[in-house]
Amino acid sequence: MALHKENILLVDDDIDILELLQRHLQSMDYHTYKAVSVNEALNILKDTYIDLLITDIQMPEVDGLQLVKFVDEHYPEIPKLVITGYPSVYGALEVIKSGAIDYLTKPFTKEELKLAVLKSFESGAKRKRPKPSLGIVKSTGYADMIGSSEAFQKITDIIDRVKNNKATVLIQGESGTGKELVARAIHYTGQFSRAPFVAVNCGGIPENLLEAELFGYVKGAFTGANDNRNGFFQAADGGTLFLDEIGTASLSVQSKLLRALQEKEITKVGSRKAEKVDIRVIAATNANLLQAIKSMDFREDLYYRLTVVEINVPPLRERKLDIPLLVDKFLLKYGVEYKDRLIGISPEALNILQRYNWPGNIRELENIIQRAVIMCDRSIEVKDLPQNLKFQIDFPNADYLSLREMEKEYVKRVLASVGGNKTKAAAILQIDRKTLRDKLN
Repeated sequence: MALHKENILLVDDDIDILELLQRHLQSMDYHTYKAVSVNEALNILKDTYIDLLITDIQMPEVDGLQLVKFVDEHYPEIPKLVITGYPSVYGALEVIKSGAIDYLTKPFTKEELKLAVLKSFESGAKRKRPKPSLGIVKSTGYADMIGSSEAFQKITDIIDRVKNNKATVLIQGESGTGKELVARAIHYTGQFSRAPFVAVNCGGIPENLLEAELFGYVKGAFTGANDNRNGFFQAADGGTLFLDEIGTASLSVQSKLLRALQEKEITKVGSRKAEKVDIRVIAATNANLLQAIKSMDFREDLYYRLTVVEINVPPLRERKLDIPLLVDKFLLKYGVEYKDRLIGISPEALNILQRYNWPGNIRELENIIQRAVIMCDRSIEVKDLPQNLKFQIDFPNADYLSLREMEKEYVKRVLASVGGNKTKAAAILQIDRKTLRDKLN
C-alpha cells in the first residue's frame, strides 16, 4: 500500500467511535488527530496543518454542522466528511449545504470509511491550499489582522513592501483602528521578526520622564537616578521600536528623536557619550501632525523624517465590508473563552452592526461582541446588543429633507389633523394666523 502522510482531524464526543476511526485510518497509513469537543478541534486547527476533517453531527453544546460551516468559511481548502447516525434526504442536503463533501452513515465498515475518505481527498484536491510563496490567493488574514476590503488590501500591500527593510514608517488613523496591529504585522512578518519589538505609549509616560525612558540615563543624572539604565532604544536594538501617540512628545524629546533617526545614535540623559543603535522606528498617531506643525507643537523636520513610508489606517465606517470577518474573529475568540463553544449571530443583529457608524472603530466592535457573547445564549440576537447601538445606525441611502421642507410637511400634517382649521392649526404651532397664512402662501 502506498504511504500516505495526510493529517486527518477526527471530532466526536464518543470515545469508542474516535478510537475505531483512528484504528482504521492508521491502518491505512494516515496520521490522525482526535478531538472530543469543538474547542479542542479549533485549537488543533489553529496550530496544525489538517488535510481532512471527519466529524460527527450529534454532539453536546455545538451541532457538528456548525463546526463544518465554520471550517468551510475559515479553512475552505480542507475537505469535510460528516458521520451521522440519522440519515435522511433533508439531513443529507443540510450536510452538503453546510460545506461537507460527503457523509457516512453509522454503522459503517472499514471499506466504506476508506472509500469515503478517498472520495473526500479527490474532491478536495481541486481546492488544495496554494503555497503562500506563490501569492496566488489573497488571504483575508494577515498576521493578526483580518479583512477583505480594498482599504485592507492597500495596507497589506504596503506592509509587504516595507517589512524586510528598516525604513521609518508613520501610521496614522483614528483611535481604535488597529495601528499597533499594523506595526506588529510589519515586524513579525518580515526578516527581522526574531529581533525585539518594543512598544512605547508616548502619551502614557509623563513628559519629564519620557526622554529618560526612551534614551536611558546615567547614575546621578537626576534625583532618583541611582544606577545607569538603558532606555527603550537600547532594548529594541536590532529590531523595531514602536512609538505610539508620537504627537504627544515634547519639543525637547522630538529634537532628540530627530537626531536619533538622522545619526542612528542616542545619548543617555546625563551623559555626553553617543551610542550607536540599529533599529527601525515605527511611529503612530491619531492627531493631525500637519496642524500641529502649524501651531508649532510638532517639528516639521521630524515629521518628514518619520514619513519615509506613510500608512493611513481607515476608520471602520470606511471598510464595512470587513465587519462580518471581524465579527467572526471576535465570536470565535470570546465564544471559546467564555462559553467553551462557537457562538453564532443572527442576520438581523449582523445587519445592525454593519449599519452602525462605529466612532470607536474596531476596539468598539470588539467590546460590543465581547459583551454580547456574555449576554447571549447560543447566538447573538438583536436583544443582546446595546440599546444605543440599535438607534445610532447609519442610513447611507436615506433621502434627507431641508429644514424648510420639513417645516412645510409638519404644517401640512397639523392642518390635516384639525380638518383645515387655520385658527386651531396656528394655536398648535404657536404662531398667529397671518404668519401661518404667509407660510402657506
